[in-house]
Amino acid sequence: MSDKKILILTLSDHPLSPSGVGTQTKYMIEAMLSTGKYRFISLGGAISHQDYSPIKLEEWGDDWIIMPVDQYGTQDLIRSILYREKVDILWFMTDPRFWGWLWDIENEIRPNVPMVYYHVWDNYPYPNFNRQYYLSNDVIATISEVTKDIVTTVAPEIKHYHVPHVINTDIFKPHSEEENKTFRVQSFPNARNTDKMLFFWNNRNARRKQSGSLIYWFKAFLDKVGHDKASLIMHTDTKDPNGQDLDAIIYELGLTNGEIVFSKDKYSADILARMYSMVDCTINISDAEGFGLATLESLSCETPIIVNMTGGLQEQVTDGEEWFGIGIEPTSKAIIGSQEVPYIYEDRISEEVFVEALLKFYNMPQEERDEMGRKGRERVMKRNNLNNYLEEWDKLFTDVYENHGSWEKRKNYQGWQLKEIL
Repeated sequence: MSDKKILILTLSDHPLSPSGVGTQTKYMIEAMLSTGKYRFISLGGAISHQDYSPIKLEEWGDDWIIMPVDQYGTQDLIRSILYREKVDILWFMTDPRFWGWLWDIENEIRPNVPMVYYHVWDNYPYPNFNRQYYLSNDVIATISEVTKDIVTTVAPEIKHYHVPHVINTDIFKPHSEEENKTFRVQSFPNARNTDKMLFFWNNRNARRKQSGSLIYWFKAFLDKVGHDKASLIMHTDTKDPNGQDLDAIIYELGLTNGEIVFSKDKYSADILARMYSMVDCTINISDAEGFGLATLESLSCETPIIVNMTGGLQEQVTDGEEWFGIGIEPTSKAIIGSQEVPYIYEDRISEEVFVEALLKFYNMPQEERDEMGRKGRERVMKRNNLNNYLEEWDKLFTDVYENHGSWEKRKNYQGWQLKEIL
Protein backbone atom coordinates (compact mmCIF):
# COMPACT_ATOMS: atom_id res chain seq x y z
CA MET A 1 0.00 0.00 0.00
CA SER A 2 1.26 3.51 -0.82
CA ASP A 3 1.85 6.30 1.72
CA LYS A 4 -1.32 8.03 0.45
CA LYS A 5 -4.03 8.04 3.10
CA ILE A 6 -7.22 6.21 2.16
CA LEU A 7 -10.13 8.66 1.99
CA ILE A 8 -13.46 7.29 3.29
CA LEU A 9 -16.83 9.03 2.99
CA THR A 10 -19.23 8.02 5.80
CA LEU A 11 -23.01 8.39 5.79
CA SER A 12 -24.83 7.81 9.07
CA ASP A 13 -26.21 9.55 12.13
CA HIS A 14 -24.08 12.50 13.12
CA PRO A 15 -20.94 10.92 14.66
CA LEU A 16 -21.02 13.36 17.58
CA SER A 17 -24.66 12.54 18.41
CA PRO A 18 -25.57 10.16 21.27
CA SER A 19 -27.46 7.64 19.11
CA GLY A 20 -26.15 4.10 18.83
CA VAL A 21 -25.47 4.58 15.11
CA GLY A 22 -23.69 7.87 15.76
CA THR A 23 -21.63 6.37 18.59
CA GLN A 24 -20.46 3.39 16.52
CA THR A 25 -19.59 5.68 13.61
CA LYS A 26 -17.44 7.77 15.94
CA TYR A 27 -15.74 4.70 17.41
CA MET A 28 -14.94 3.35 13.95
CA ILE A 29 -13.58 6.63 12.61
CA GLU A 30 -11.42 7.39 15.65
CA ALA A 31 -10.03 3.86 15.58
CA MET A 32 -9.07 4.17 11.92
CA LEU A 33 -7.62 7.66 12.34
CA SER A 34 -5.38 6.36 15.11
CA THR A 35 -3.60 4.13 12.56
CA GLY A 36 -2.48 7.14 10.49
CA LYS A 37 -3.64 5.39 7.30
CA TYR A 38 -7.02 7.05 6.73
CA ARG A 39 -8.85 10.34 6.19
CA PHE A 40 -12.60 10.84 6.58
CA ILE A 41 -15.39 13.04 5.33
CA SER A 42 -18.56 12.39 7.34
CA LEU A 43 -22.09 13.41 6.43
CA GLY A 44 -23.69 13.87 9.84
CA GLY A 45 -27.43 13.34 9.53
CA ALA A 46 -30.54 12.23 11.40
CA ILE A 47 -30.60 15.23 13.79
CA SER A 48 -31.70 18.86 13.64
CA HIS A 49 -28.90 21.33 12.96
CA GLN A 50 -28.52 24.95 14.03
CA ASP A 51 -25.40 25.36 11.91
CA TYR A 52 -24.52 23.59 8.66
CA SER A 53 -20.87 24.72 8.63
CA PRO A 54 -18.29 21.93 8.24
CA ILE A 55 -16.77 20.77 11.53
CA LYS A 56 -13.10 19.96 12.14
CA LEU A 57 -12.03 18.36 15.39
CA GLU A 58 -8.80 19.80 16.76
CA GLU A 59 -7.33 16.37 17.49
CA TRP A 60 -7.62 15.22 13.87
CA GLY A 61 -7.39 18.42 11.85
CA ASP A 62 -7.95 17.97 8.11
CA ASP A 63 -8.08 14.18 8.46
CA TRP A 64 -11.70 14.29 9.65
CA ILE A 65 -14.29 16.75 8.34
CA ILE A 66 -17.94 16.49 9.44
CA MET A 67 -20.60 18.02 7.17
CA PRO A 68 -24.02 18.43 8.84
CA VAL A 69 -26.83 17.39 6.47
CA ASP A 70 -30.59 16.90 6.55
CA GLN A 71 -31.72 13.28 6.65
CA TYR A 72 -28.64 11.41 5.36
CA GLY A 73 -27.77 13.48 2.29
CA THR A 74 -28.89 13.59 -1.35
CA GLN A 75 -27.84 11.95 -4.59
CA ASP A 76 -26.44 15.19 -5.98
CA LEU A 77 -24.44 15.81 -2.80
CA ILE A 78 -22.92 12.32 -3.04
CA ARG A 79 -22.09 12.84 -6.72
CA SER A 80 -20.45 16.16 -5.95
CA ILE A 81 -18.31 14.88 -3.07
CA LEU A 82 -17.17 11.76 -4.93
CA TYR A 83 -16.20 13.77 -8.01
CA ARG A 84 -14.54 16.60 -6.13
CA GLU A 85 -12.72 14.65 -3.43
CA LYS A 86 -11.97 11.42 -5.32
CA VAL A 87 -13.12 9.29 -2.38
CA ASP A 88 -11.62 5.79 -2.11
CA ILE A 89 -14.41 4.04 -0.14
CA LEU A 90 -18.03 4.92 0.69
CA TRP A 91 -19.14 3.58 4.11
CA PHE A 92 -22.71 3.84 5.38
CA MET A 93 -24.71 2.49 8.30
CA THR A 94 -28.20 1.77 9.65
CA ASP A 95 -31.09 -0.31 8.30
CA PRO A 96 -31.79 -0.60 4.56
CA ARG A 97 -35.01 1.41 4.44
CA PHE A 98 -32.96 4.62 4.71
CA TRP A 99 -30.68 3.90 1.75
CA GLY A 100 -32.92 3.20 -1.26
CA TRP A 101 -31.99 6.59 -2.74
CA LEU A 102 -28.30 5.70 -2.46
CA TRP A 103 -28.60 2.25 -4.02
CA ASP A 104 -30.56 3.83 -6.88
CA ILE A 105 -27.28 5.35 -8.06
CA GLU A 106 -24.97 2.43 -7.31
CA ASN A 107 -24.35 2.14 -11.07
CA GLU A 108 -22.78 5.60 -10.86
CA ILE A 109 -20.86 5.02 -7.63
CA ARG A 110 -19.43 1.53 -7.83
CA PRO A 111 -17.51 1.89 -11.10
CA ASN A 112 -15.15 4.14 -9.17
CA VAL A 113 -15.89 3.84 -5.43
CA PRO A 114 -16.57 0.59 -3.52
CA MET A 115 -19.60 0.64 -1.23
CA VAL A 116 -19.23 -0.80 2.29
CA TYR A 117 -22.50 -1.20 4.18
CA TYR A 118 -22.56 -1.67 7.98
CA HIS A 119 -25.83 -3.52 8.24
CA VAL A 120 -28.38 -3.12 11.02
CA TRP A 121 -31.34 -5.49 11.11
CA ASP A 122 -33.57 -6.34 14.03
CA ASN A 123 -35.14 -9.74 13.53
CA TYR A 124 -36.32 -12.65 11.42
CA PRO A 125 -37.95 -13.98 9.22
CA TYR A 126 -35.23 -13.84 6.59
CA PRO A 127 -35.84 -10.55 4.73
CA ASN A 128 -35.58 -11.81 1.17
CA PHE A 129 -36.96 -8.45 0.05
CA ASN A 130 -33.56 -6.98 1.04
CA ARG A 131 -31.59 -9.22 -1.34
CA GLN A 132 -31.55 -6.58 -4.09
CA TYR A 133 -30.05 -4.12 -1.61
CA TYR A 134 -27.41 -6.54 -0.34
CA LEU A 135 -26.24 -7.19 -3.90
CA SER A 136 -25.87 -3.45 -4.46
CA ASN A 137 -22.79 -3.35 -2.20
CA ASP A 138 -19.22 -4.48 -2.57
CA VAL A 139 -18.94 -5.53 1.08
CA ILE A 140 -21.37 -5.87 3.99
CA ALA A 141 -20.31 -5.73 7.64
CA THR A 142 -22.75 -7.14 10.20
CA ILE A 143 -23.34 -6.03 13.80
CA SER A 144 -24.71 -9.23 15.36
CA GLU A 145 -24.93 -12.99 14.83
CA VAL A 146 -28.56 -12.56 13.74
CA THR A 147 -27.63 -10.00 11.08
CA LYS A 148 -24.70 -12.16 9.96
CA ASP A 149 -26.97 -15.18 9.55
CA ILE A 150 -29.51 -13.08 7.63
CA VAL A 151 -26.96 -11.72 5.15
CA THR A 152 -25.26 -15.08 4.54
CA THR A 153 -28.63 -16.76 3.98
CA VAL A 154 -30.32 -14.11 1.83
CA ALA A 155 -27.26 -13.17 -0.25
CA PRO A 156 -24.54 -15.80 0.24
CA GLU A 157 -22.54 -14.49 -2.72
CA ILE A 158 -21.88 -11.07 -1.21
CA LYS A 159 -18.60 -10.65 0.65
CA HIS A 160 -19.18 -9.94 4.31
CA TYR A 161 -17.35 -9.34 7.59
CA HIS A 162 -18.69 -9.70 11.11
CA VAL A 163 -17.84 -6.63 13.21
CA PRO A 164 -19.86 -6.50 16.47
CA HIS A 165 -20.46 -3.15 18.17
CA VAL A 166 -18.08 -1.98 20.87
CA ILE A 167 -17.96 0.49 23.69
CA ASN A 168 -15.08 2.26 25.43
CA THR A 169 -14.44 0.05 28.46
CA ASP A 170 -12.20 2.74 29.99
CA ILE A 171 -15.29 4.97 30.23
CA PHE A 172 -17.97 2.34 30.81
CA LYS A 173 -16.52 0.74 33.91
CA PRO A 174 -17.70 -0.08 37.44
CA HIS A 175 -17.34 2.49 40.21
CA SER A 176 -16.87 1.83 43.90
CA GLU A 177 -19.83 1.24 46.19
CA GLU A 178 -19.15 4.52 47.96
CA GLU A 179 -18.99 6.45 44.66
CA ASN A 180 -22.26 4.85 43.57
CA LYS A 181 -24.04 5.83 46.81
CA THR A 182 -22.79 9.41 46.60
CA PHE A 183 -23.85 9.77 42.97
CA ARG A 184 -27.24 8.25 43.72
CA VAL A 185 -28.01 10.65 46.56
CA GLN A 186 -26.75 13.71 44.66
CA SER A 187 -28.34 13.01 41.29
CA PHE A 188 -31.56 11.14 42.06
CA PRO A 189 -33.12 12.45 45.28
CA ASN A 190 -36.35 10.57 44.56
CA ALA A 191 -34.35 7.34 44.69
CA ARG A 192 -31.98 8.33 47.52
CA ASN A 193 -33.15 5.44 49.72
CA THR A 194 -30.08 3.25 49.28
CA ASP A 195 -32.00 0.19 50.46
CA LYS A 196 -34.13 0.32 47.32
CA MET A 197 -33.24 -1.90 44.40
CA LEU A 198 -32.69 0.26 41.31
CA PHE A 199 -33.55 -0.76 37.77
CA PHE A 200 -32.44 1.26 34.76
CA TRP A 201 -33.93 1.71 31.29
CA ASN A 202 -31.97 3.73 28.71
CA ASN A 203 -33.83 3.85 25.42
CA ARG A 204 -35.79 6.06 23.11
CA ASN A 205 -39.45 6.37 24.08
CA ALA A 206 -40.71 4.46 21.02
CA ARG A 207 -43.43 1.89 20.55
CA ARG A 208 -41.18 -1.12 19.90
CA LYS A 209 -39.11 -0.29 22.98
CA GLN A 210 -42.19 -1.00 25.18
CA SER A 211 -41.77 2.15 27.27
CA GLY A 212 -45.41 2.40 28.31
CA SER A 213 -45.84 -1.32 28.97
CA LEU A 214 -42.70 -1.27 31.09
CA ILE A 215 -44.28 1.22 33.51
CA TYR A 216 -47.52 -0.77 33.79
CA TRP A 217 -45.64 -4.00 34.35
CA PHE A 218 -43.20 -2.49 36.82
CA LYS A 219 -46.18 -1.39 38.92
CA ALA A 220 -47.39 -4.99 38.94
CA PHE A 221 -43.97 -5.99 40.27
CA LEU A 222 -44.08 -3.29 42.97
CA ASP A 223 -47.56 -4.42 43.98
CA LYS A 224 -45.97 -7.76 44.88
CA VAL A 225 -42.77 -6.63 46.66
CA GLY A 226 -43.82 -3.23 48.01
CA HIS A 227 -43.69 0.22 46.43
CA ASP A 228 -40.86 1.26 48.75
CA LYS A 229 -38.62 -1.65 47.75
CA ALA A 230 -37.55 -0.70 44.21
CA SER A 231 -37.45 2.15 41.70
CA LEU A 232 -37.16 2.31 37.93
CA ILE A 233 -35.01 5.07 36.40
CA MET A 234 -35.99 5.77 32.80
CA HIS A 235 -33.44 7.78 30.82
CA THR A 236 -35.62 9.03 27.99
CA ASP A 237 -37.87 11.78 26.66
CA THR A 238 -41.22 11.36 28.39
CA LYS A 239 -43.10 12.78 25.40
CA ASP A 240 -41.97 11.42 22.03
CA PRO A 241 -44.06 11.40 18.83
CA ASN A 242 -43.02 7.76 18.32
CA GLY A 243 -43.94 6.70 21.84
CA GLN A 244 -46.31 7.37 24.71
CA ASP A 245 -46.90 10.22 27.15
CA LEU A 246 -45.03 8.63 30.05
CA ASP A 247 -45.84 11.43 32.49
CA ALA A 248 -49.54 10.79 31.93
CA ILE A 249 -49.10 7.06 32.50
CA ILE A 250 -47.38 7.40 35.87
CA TYR A 251 -49.98 9.87 37.11
CA GLU A 252 -52.77 7.60 35.93
CA LEU A 253 -51.19 4.74 37.87
CA GLY A 254 -50.41 6.86 40.93
CA LEU A 255 -46.65 6.21 40.69
CA THR A 256 -45.67 9.61 42.05
CA ASN A 257 -43.59 8.67 45.10
CA GLY A 258 -40.30 7.86 43.43
CA GLU A 259 -41.37 4.49 41.98
CA ILE A 260 -40.58 5.80 38.46
CA VAL A 261 -37.82 8.40 38.10
CA PHE A 262 -37.25 10.13 34.76
CA SER A 263 -33.87 11.31 33.54
CA LYS A 264 -34.38 13.62 30.56
CA ASP A 265 -31.07 15.49 30.18
CA LYS A 266 -28.48 14.62 27.55
CA TYR A 267 -25.55 13.17 29.48
CA SER A 268 -21.94 12.53 28.56
CA ALA A 269 -20.70 8.96 28.36
CA ASP A 270 -18.95 9.44 31.73
CA ILE A 271 -22.21 10.31 33.47
CA LEU A 272 -24.08 7.47 31.77
CA ALA A 273 -21.40 5.08 32.95
CA ARG A 274 -21.94 6.27 36.53
CA MET A 275 -25.67 5.68 36.12
CA TYR A 276 -25.14 2.11 34.92
CA SER A 277 -22.73 1.45 37.78
CA MET A 278 -25.10 2.98 40.35
CA VAL A 279 -28.08 0.72 39.55
CA ASP A 280 -28.60 -2.97 40.23
CA CYS A 281 -29.94 -4.03 36.83
CA THR A 282 -30.56 -2.66 33.31
CA ILE A 283 -33.72 -3.58 31.38
CA ASN A 284 -34.30 -3.86 27.61
CA ILE A 285 -37.54 -5.55 26.55
CA SER A 286 -37.84 -4.21 23.00
CA ASP A 287 -40.00 -6.24 20.64
CA ALA A 288 -37.04 -6.38 18.22
CA GLU A 289 -33.51 -5.07 18.65
CA GLY A 290 -30.65 -5.20 16.17
CA PHE A 291 -28.04 -4.96 18.88
CA GLY A 292 -29.01 -2.95 21.98
CA LEU A 293 -26.00 -0.78 22.79
CA ALA A 294 -27.32 0.16 26.26
CA THR A 295 -27.08 -3.47 27.37
CA LEU A 296 -23.46 -3.65 26.27
CA GLU A 297 -22.70 -0.45 28.17
CA SER A 298 -24.40 -1.88 31.24
CA LEU A 299 -22.42 -5.12 31.16
CA SER A 300 -19.20 -3.18 30.77
CA CYS A 301 -20.06 -1.44 34.07
CA GLU A 302 -20.59 -4.87 35.73
CA THR A 303 -24.34 -4.33 35.89
CA PRO A 304 -26.49 -7.37 34.93
CA ILE A 305 -29.29 -7.08 32.38
CA ILE A 306 -32.84 -8.34 31.88
CA VAL A 307 -33.65 -8.62 28.17
CA ASN A 308 -36.14 -9.96 25.69
CA MET A 309 -34.48 -12.83 23.81
CA THR A 310 -34.75 -11.17 20.42
CA GLY A 311 -32.30 -9.90 17.80
CA GLY A 312 -28.88 -8.94 19.12
CA LEU A 313 -30.01 -8.89 22.76
CA GLN A 314 -29.95 -12.66 23.06
CA GLU A 315 -26.22 -12.91 22.31
CA GLN A 316 -25.42 -10.29 24.95
CA VAL A 317 -27.16 -11.87 27.92
CA THR A 318 -25.45 -15.25 27.40
CA ASP A 319 -22.53 -16.79 25.53
CA GLY A 320 -24.30 -20.14 25.47
CA GLU A 321 -22.78 -21.28 28.75
CA GLU A 322 -22.63 -18.35 31.16
CA TRP A 323 -25.45 -15.89 31.81
CA PHE A 324 -24.92 -12.18 32.44
CA GLY A 325 -28.48 -11.49 33.50
CA ILE A 326 -31.92 -12.91 32.74
CA GLY A 327 -33.17 -13.63 29.24
CA ILE A 328 -36.96 -13.72 28.72
CA GLU A 329 -38.18 -15.94 25.91
CA PRO A 330 -40.90 -14.26 23.79
CA THR A 331 -44.37 -15.49 24.60
CA SER A 332 -45.72 -14.70 21.14
CA LYS A 333 -44.64 -13.58 17.69
CA ALA A 334 -46.56 -11.14 15.56
CA ILE A 335 -45.79 -10.20 11.99
CA ILE A 336 -45.68 -6.46 11.46
CA GLY A 337 -44.46 -4.46 8.50
CA SER A 338 -44.74 -1.49 6.21
CA GLN A 339 -44.28 -0.64 2.57
CA GLU A 340 -40.49 -0.48 3.07
CA VAL A 341 -40.32 -3.54 5.38
CA PRO A 342 -43.07 -5.94 4.26
CA TYR A 343 -42.65 -8.30 7.20
CA ILE A 344 -40.64 -8.71 10.39
CA TYR A 345 -41.25 -10.51 13.67
CA GLU A 346 -42.38 -8.55 16.67
CA ASP A 347 -41.19 -10.76 19.55
CA ARG A 348 -43.57 -10.00 22.37
CA ILE A 349 -43.22 -10.82 26.03
CA SER A 350 -46.09 -10.75 28.51
CA GLU A 351 -46.60 -8.97 31.80
CA GLU A 352 -46.55 -12.32 33.59
CA VAL A 353 -43.12 -13.45 32.37
CA PHE A 354 -41.60 -9.99 32.82
CA VAL A 355 -42.79 -9.65 36.40
CA GLU A 356 -41.52 -13.18 37.01
CA ALA A 357 -38.07 -12.12 35.74
CA LEU A 358 -38.06 -9.03 37.98
CA LEU A 359 -39.00 -11.14 41.00
CA LYS A 360 -36.28 -13.67 40.15
CA PHE A 361 -33.67 -10.93 40.05
CA TYR A 362 -35.05 -9.22 43.17
CA ASN A 363 -34.86 -12.44 45.18
CA MET A 364 -31.48 -13.48 43.82
CA PRO A 365 -28.61 -13.50 46.35
CA GLN A 366 -26.36 -10.46 46.03
CA GLU A 367 -23.35 -12.68 45.39
CA GLU A 368 -25.05 -14.21 42.36
CA ARG A 369 -25.97 -10.80 40.94
CA ASP A 370 -22.40 -9.58 41.46
CA GLU A 371 -21.00 -12.66 39.74
CA MET A 372 -23.26 -12.07 36.72
CA GLY A 373 -21.94 -8.52 36.52
CA ARG A 374 -18.29 -9.55 36.74
CA LYS A 375 -18.69 -12.21 34.07
CA GLY A 376 -20.54 -9.72 31.87
CA ARG A 377 -17.68 -7.24 31.95
CA GLU A 378 -15.13 -9.99 31.33
CA ARG A 379 -17.00 -10.97 28.17
CA VAL A 380 -17.23 -7.39 26.96
CA MET A 381 -13.50 -6.90 27.55
CA LYS A 382 -12.77 -10.03 25.53
CA ARG A 383 -15.31 -9.68 22.71
CA ASN A 384 -16.35 -6.04 22.33
CA ASN A 385 -13.14 -4.12 22.88
CA LEU A 386 -11.73 -1.27 20.80
CA ASN A 387 -8.58 -3.17 19.82
CA ASN A 388 -10.61 -5.92 18.15
CA TYR A 389 -12.80 -3.27 16.51
CA LEU A 390 -9.75 -1.46 15.13
CA GLU A 391 -8.23 -4.65 13.76
CA GLU A 392 -11.44 -5.79 12.07
CA TRP A 393 -12.21 -2.46 10.38
CA ASP A 394 -8.59 -1.95 9.35
CA LYS A 395 -8.52 -5.42 7.78
CA LEU A 396 -11.83 -4.77 6.01
CA PHE A 397 -10.84 -1.37 4.58
CA THR A 398 -7.36 -2.59 3.60
CA ASP A 399 -8.87 -5.59 1.77
CA VAL A 400 -11.42 -3.40 -0.02
CA TYR A 401 -8.79 -0.88 -1.09
CA GLU A 402 -6.34 -3.52 -2.28
CA ASN A 403 -8.98 -5.63 -4.05
CA HIS A 404 -10.81 -2.79 -5.78
CA GLY A 405 -8.06 -0.27 -6.31
CA SER A 406 -7.96 3.47 -5.96
CA TRP A 407 -10.15 5.94 -7.80
CA GLU A 408 -7.73 5.92 -10.71
CA LYS A 409 -7.14 2.16 -10.77
CA ARG A 410 -10.47 0.52 -9.93
CA LYS A 411 -10.10 -3.15 -10.85
CA ASN A 412 -13.46 -4.82 -10.68
CA TYR A 413 -15.78 -2.56 -12.66
CA GLN A 414 -15.93 -0.85 -16.02
CA GLY A 415 -16.87 2.79 -15.83
CA TRP A 416 -19.72 4.25 -17.88
CA GLN A 417 -18.77 5.79 -21.23
CA LEU A 418 -20.72 8.15 -23.43
CA LYS A 419 -20.96 7.02 -27.00
CA GLU A 420 -22.14 8.96 -30.00
CA ILE A 421 -25.25 7.49 -31.54
CA LEU A 422 -25.35 7.89 -35.31
